Amino acid sequence: MVDFIGIERVQELVGRLGPARFIEELAGEIEADYLRWREFDKSARHATHSPVGVIELMPACDGQLYAFKYVNGHPKNTAVGLLTVTAFGVLSDVSTGYPLLLSELTLTTALRTAATSALAARRMARPDSRVMALIGNGAQSEFQAIAFHHMLGINEVRLYDTDPAATEKLERNLSALRLKGLRVVRCASIATAVQGADIVTTVTADKRNAIILTPQMIIPGMHLNAVGGDCPGKTELHPDILRRPDVRVVVEFEPQSRIEGEIQQMEPDFVVAELTDVLVGRRPGRVNAREVTIFDSVGFALEDFSSLRYLRRIHQEQRGSQQQIDLVPDLDNPKNLFALLAPEPAAAARTAAVFA
Repeated sequence: MVDFIGIERVQELVGRLGPARFIEELAGEIEADYLRWREFDKSARHATHSPVGVIELMPACDGQLYAFKYVNGHPKNTAVGLLTVTAFGVLSDVSTGYPLLLSELTLTTALRTAATSALAARRMARPDSRVMALIGNGAQSEFQAIAFHHMLGINEVRLYDTDPAATEKLERNLSALRLKGLRVVRCASIATAVQGADIVTTVTADKRNAIILTPQMIIPGMHLNAVGGDCPGKTELHPDILRRPDVRVVVEFEPQSRIEGEIQQMEPDFVVAELTDVLVGRRPGRVNAREVTIFDSVGFALEDFSSLRYLRRIHQEQRGSQQQIDLVPDLDNPKNLFALLAPEPAAAARTAAVFA
């Protein structure tokens, strides 16, 4: 039997801890895995593109456990009442190849994306950052707001989306959470939201080379958390922002980000640092208060590996609606797979008697 975690179980697990604590604990798991970066077999995700979206497989392995995520990105889905992103994942034992866990990752991906964003920002944003502009108020936005409020002390979030209904949804959800000390401000434009912000998070969904932020909007000391650009031909930042002499860019896995991130717009010799180097201290996340820092986040399989391992642990620790599924056969004789289809002995004997 294989452990199974569905949507209801994730709701239960997050509900017991609270979203903020869950995100913070998950960020700790992700950081621990980035600190042992060299133990992982890493590769860019395998993507199958169509005119309307992308379907991807994201594998990672540390020699003991193997994980993969299936995930799609279809920005037009919401027009027909479907999610833009859905995902599920598998965690397996390398020594046997047997799956240990099959889990939903749609909700979990939003949680781990926010956890990774905040983890990077703790090393890259100015320590006195208190105001964040949140551009794109769709499915990821609440998670980003919770993570930055809880883990970095953000006390003002400025909201903007081209869809006013998305902003209303976000404002309503944040109000219901009653996050202590968090002021939520609706803005009429990107420029208004960004003006004076310490951190700018862009998490838009359109599959195109969009220009969400222009060079004129960027002031010294800002930290940009660029989350929405996550596939070829999909970006959010004007390339001249990245060309500023005072800019420092950090990515998760450079070979993947060169294809899918904001840096897909840049020359091959454009210099970036990887998040692991910042977390272990080989490279600085920020060198002074006036530097502009950019976390060019596309999502990396190691973060899903961490999420699946964390989910399995707390799933086993916490009682509740624990489930298992018969995904793998359990045989008395592992060489006799056909036994699963063979008739029962009594039925076989009756059949033999009929034809005797």
